Amino acid sequence: FSPLLAQAQERKKLTAVDQVTLGKTGLKLSRIGIGVGSNSGNVQRSLGHEKFDRLVRYAYDQGITYIDTADGYKTHTWVRQAIKGLPREKLFIQSKMNGKPKNPLETIDRYRQELGVDYIDSLLIHCKVTPDWDQDHKRLMDAFEEAKEKKIIRAHGVSCHSLPALKLAAKLDWVDVNLVRINPQGAWIDTPAEKYNATSNASHLLPVLKQIEIMRQNRHGVIGMKLIGNGDFTNPQDRETSIRFAMQSGLLDAAVIGFKSTEEIDEALERANRALAYVS
Repeated sequence: FSPLLAQAQERKKLTAVDQVTLGKTGLKLSRIGIGVGSNSGNVQRSLGHEKFDRLVRYAYDQGITYIDTADGYKTHTWVRQAIKGLPREKLFIQSKMNGKPKNPLETIDRYRQELGVDYIDSLLIHCKVTPDWDQDHKRLMDAFEEAKEKKIIRAHGVSCHSLPALKLAAKLDWVDVNLVRINPQGAWIDTPAEKYNATSNASHLLPVLKQIEIMRQNRHGVIGMKLIGNGDFTNPQDRETSIRFAMQSGLLDAAVIGFKSTEEIDEALERANRALAYVS
């Protein structure tokens, strides 16, 4: 009987719904999360409440405990209804704040009320593109830190949509969580252009990966998004390639996908599990 074979059999099998640790935060979330903001939430809201509730509940039943939303998606109250009755301590809810509200703490209280929760696990500054977004958002960052001290949020961070913004995020101690656009095809990922919807391709991937490596060195939590190319990957092989890359690169703690059907959830989990079977 081979000792190597015995070790292989004893090796813990990784899955898409493992509870993983998010960087230095110590927070736990499922490796794959459900996003409810496709096309600014229009895709999920168009399902109607009954189908939306069923979708979120189905994801939870499969082991997906990470729900990704935002104020701009207009899905906070939808999430509240969908998670009603589920154990709050088992959920990881991430939201995002647009703009620079006059009173950020009041805005966070509104988010909590809309979501029906006492605390938000992770709150991000949404969709930054400038290389000095921290200077523009100092008041907001201070408010997020105060909210974290009050335990009404558990972690804070940023969602970047340009390489200059990403470079800043990678080195900031304030950032607990980075939400990063990533896929090997380079669709809808960060570029040097300071705009959220700049045209991108695979040539832009390496600079993004370099920033993720810096984030990892700084013990930031790193969550991947746009795995399905903003929904553009209609070819199954593109989805296979992207999910495999996300699961096998070793650069991400978790990844979020905007689902609109249970079939899409099943497919993504199957692809992720297949990819993780080759990760030790």
